[in-house]
Amino acid sequence: MNIPLVDLTAQYRSIKEGVDRAISDVIATSAFIGGRYVVSFEKAFAEFCSRRHCVSVANGTDALFIALIVLGIGNGDEVITAANSFIATSEAITLTGARVVFVDMDPKTYNIDVSKIEQTITEKTRAIVPVHLYGQPADMAPIVEIAKRHGLKIVEDCAQAHGARYKNQPIGTLGDIACFSFYPGKNLGAYGDGGALITNSDELALKAKMFANHGRVEKYDHAMEGVNSRLDGIQAAILQVKLTHLREWTDARRKHAYLYNDLLKHPGLITPVEIDDVHAVYHLYVIRVKHHLRDKLQRHLLSKGISTGIHYPIPLPFLKAYSYLHHTETEFPQAAVASREIVSLPMYPELDDTKISFIAEQVQAFLKESGA
Repeated sequence: MNIPLVDLTAQYRSIKEGVDRAISDVIATSAFIGGRYVVSFEKAFAEFCSRRHCVSVANGTDALFIALIVLGIGNGDEVITAANSFIATSEAITLTGARVVFVDMDPKTYNIDVSKIEQTITEKTRAIVPVHLYGQPADMAPIVEIAKRHGLKIVEDCAQAHGARYKNQPIGTLGDIACFSFYPGKNLGAYGDGGALITNSDELALKAKMFANHGRVEKYDHAMEGVNSRLDGIQAAILQVKLTHLREWTDARRKHAYLYNDLLKHPGLITPVEIDDVHAVYHLYVIRVKHHLRDKLQRHLLSKGISTGIHYPIPLPFLKAYSYLHHTETEFPQAAVASREIVSLPMYPELDDTKISFIAEQVQAFLKESGA
């Protein structure tokens, strides 16, 4: 049996007719940059997220960068974010000229430890960027309360959490701006790069739209300097087709996760935990084993045709890119330990119970053989 970590080919086969027609329509009308397909997707995604505005951009990193820029973040400022995420989260902060301030993770959810945020706030702090990692919503109520008390902005990093909910509110509606990635492997993925930011603020939406399009609204009327960051028409059309299936795909991911949880009960294994009143969307299904067993487990599963991943093997503060901050593992003990124990198992809507059962059987067999 061959089970990939993600199977985009299986997804394409299930929606081939709609995707092929959408691509053909864009080509037939030459609506490659801007145009009705981009406008239509932006409207549909804003409605899906329960926000008034969606501004599509070239990728998720740009979405974060532009969101921070239009909030006025820049040189001399500090922005707080999670120690464990993809580098896009932190580099978007430093690209503005601000200094990134990391906070350790909650060992249960892998999201930012809200109890440690306030101790990192200084007179230079301007914003918090919580990450809804692996599709698990961060604990937003305390974050919102802290931000209000200190006059901080909130930019939600929703790159892995399309359609997730927190206390019955859609993720992306709890801060000033929320940012999404449409990288192909995401829960809502394009066939290339893509991203978007959403907001209820007319002013922020207009600024973001202008900044992403060379600082203009009309073709040659530039009110400011900006960047060139646009979602193309073909990707927008593909995303709109996929958006109609997203709730169904999310239900499948959640069902798969619960089956994994049932089949992977073992004292030597930690499976994902949802905090109260959240609706996680399981972009990734991440387990933990003792660090001396992780590589052996991955090799065992690969020998059985099962692909795995590690998201992410090096916490952000310990990357060479941030060596100038001189962080040590004692500052982020939870992220440091987790990075040596986490393993991502196959997770995508098209998985079936037979494959999940086979994966779980192989994990359990390895644990038994290892005496874990």
